[in-house]
Amino acid sequence: MRIGELSRRTGVPVPTIKYYVREGLLPAGRLTSPNQASYDDAHERRLRLIRALLEVGGLKVAAVAAVLAAIDDPGRSVHKVLGAATDRIVPRYGDSAQDEELEAAREEVSELIGRRGWRVDHDNPAAEALAGALAALEGVGHGEFTGLLDDYADAAEQVAGVDIAYVGRWAGRDDVVERAVIGTVLGDAVFASLRRLAHVDVSARAFGDEGGRPAD
Repeated sequence: MRIGELSRRTGVPVPTIKYYVREGLLPAGRLTSPNQASYDDAHERRLRLIRALLEVGGLKVAAVAAVLAAIDDPGRSVHKVLGAATDRIVPRYGDSAQDEELEAAREEVSELIGRRGWRVDHDNPAAEALAGALAALEGVGHGEFTGLLDDYADAAEQVAGVDIAYVGRWAGRDDVVERAVIGTVLGDAVFASLRRLAHVDVSARAFGDEGGRPAD
């Protein structure tokens, strides 16, 4: 197919497709003449993945490029690619090594990792992100939230198990790797939305608000 048809199929404007090619996110089409290139289903699939990572996953172009490079590297295991994707979507915090609340939160997270027996490096970006969130909770007077960490960890382990089981349905490396990334990046958006829907329901049941409940 030509670039115009690729644009129509995916809803991505032609100039944007050309930009993705220049940035190395999308492979160039096969030249059929000096001014024409042909694209195939693989280009369409990759383009849809790029848009999903950008629009739903909220990644920046540079982060998408890094994730796609990991996907395309046959020397990387699925575990390593998944780590590369995760590292790109967790928030980063500035150098706050002297912040007592943050230091205490880091220790809390380290103890959680040890207590759960998780095979995770203690300097993992997700661990730092969790510490930052706990420090912020402490800063606004909700430090007791740390008492819920194991309950949240129980739920997180269950969700992670579902994620990995989904990935394991496919045998080919390319399919496994791509679905691992999709499950990591887009799965966050799915789970966050489900959690908010559940909040509405549980709140209505707990506090007697009929507004969010179906009529009898």
